[in-house]
Amino acid sequence: MPQQHRAQLTRHSILVAAAAEIDQVGYEAARLSAILRRCKTTKGAFYFHFSGKQDVAQVLVEHYRERLSELSDQWYQRAQDPLATMVGLTCDTARHLEEDVQLRAGLLLACNHVGTDTDGWEFLFDDLIRRAADRGLLRPGVDPAAMARLCYAVVVGTNLLVSGDPRRLAARLEESWRVLLPGLVADGDRMTAAAG
Repeated sequence: MPQQHRAQLTRHSILVAAAAEIDQVGYEAARLSAILRRCKTTKGAFYFHFSGKQDVAQVLVEHYRERLSELSDQWYQRAQDPLATMVGLTCDTARHLEEDVQLRAGLLLACNHVGTDTDGWEFLFDDLIRRAADRGLLRPGVDPAAMARLCYAVVVGTNLLVSGDPRRLAARLEESWRVLLPGLVADGDRMTAAAG
């Protein structure tokens, strides 16, 4: 049993080191030698757990997708209006990204289509904004599909802008929602309050 526990710790340390390296220099520039230096393990131990860098990336993307699914399930279950769910989910996810390097690396990989063809957000924005339109929460004349694309672009752009300092992500997203939503939703004052 102690050997199994040690193997789990080694696997975890490799994932954290790989995530930190990818978060710092990107997937393409991340080198196995740098990952091994970070986690202070051998190449043999690495290959015992993973077949290569692509395998590690796949695990990080899967971790990100599972966590995003958990967070979105939690927010959907609150049964708030869809726009409050959208704001809450994005800001909550941003706070998790600020603290979890594996989650950040998984998002970065997903955005660059490493190990997946989607980062998961486009579907969420389409769904939540369609629900908001069905409930009459959007201003007259606002195209739900265009709004979903705009919201997606704002979140992706905000993430890119703070990529050097992810601790600012949640605050910048809250600021973006406070500025953007009043012009798009029927009760902009209420959404401004919800965003900040």
